[in-house]
Amino acid sequence: MIKHIVMWNLKEEALGNSKKINAKMMKEKLEALKVEIPELKYIEVGINDEDYAPENYDVILISEFENFEGLSGYAIHPKHKEVGKFIKGVTQARTAVDYKF
Repeated sequence: MIKHIVMWNLKEEALGNSKKINAKMMKEKLEALKVEIPELKYIEVGINDEDYAPENYDVILISEFENFEGLSGYAIHPKHKEVGKFIKGVTQARTAVDYKF
């Protein structure tokens, strides 16, 4: 199994929305991929509690795949690319890690 973890910092405003609204939209769009992409075995999306630790990243994605081929299929899937276009428009920083578990 492969775990794919991504964290983003969002712009204060982007695409006509506040950071808070864009974070919620990211969560909805990413979680919707579960029914669209069969390679995606598990997905969890969290939004940082801004009142507790505002210096943290804003949004985290935790996802799981059977193997690296599944992760690659996810990465090139048209629905993933569509969501990725939105995410690129609202984020200012990204970091990720992929590992076997």
